[in-house]
Amino acid sequence: MPPPSRQSSLRSSSTLYFSTRMMVPALLKGSTPTPLLFKHPNASQGGWATAPDGPYAWGLCFKEEVSPQSNYCDSTNKQWPCYPGKSYNGRGPIQLSWNYNYGPAGRALGFDGLKNPEIVGNNSVIAFKTALWFWMTEQKPKPSCHDVMVGRYRPTGADLEANRTAGFGLVTNIINGGLECGIPDDSRVNDRIGYYKRYAQLFEVDVGSNLDCANQKPF
Repeated sequence: MPPPSRQSSLRSSSTLYFSTRMMVPALLKGSTPTPLLFKHPNASQGGWATAPDGPYAWGLCFKEEVSPQSNYCDSTNKQWPCYPGKSYNGRGPIQLSWNYNYGPAGRALGFDGLKNPEIVGNNSVIAFKTALWFWMTEQKPKPSCHDVMVGRYRPTGADLEANRTAGFGLVTNIINGGLECGIPDDSRVNDRIGYYKRYAQLFEVDVGSNLDCANQKPF
């Protein structure tokens, strides 16, 4: 069986990157359609309760996962086989993880994601390209995060049965639903919502409804 977080891309992270004050803002509900250029909140957070400007001002501080618990190799995936000695832990603004994400991202962007996953953490241009790729690319049965946030998402019968309704909560489901969705009052999800609300307030846009995925089944 594949790992429970098989299609997720986010993890905690380790190497200092930069603060959210320097990052390009996300596509927020009601704003001009543009792709997300920063990590989905929480995976690279560096905030704390008494942080300057509050904990949600520090959502993008790391470029690589902190103390990865494995090499994130799904050996059951034969289409994107792991390369010996390589780790597919979270890297880049959206913390790309797992061989089945590194492989297709590399093919789409012109690098060997299986043999050289480290480039995502060492090359800032490629790092941001992987974030854009993941944000914009549909991975069936999941829609793209972009389509959800710009109103293009049309739920299937299976989505409706699983309560996968449009909103920020569905983005969490797409990215890390196997670990965080279907859990009431999950602290990780609450952090994501906190960051999202902060940026919505800065840009004076409505956050919309369905912010969490507590009542959604993972994909």
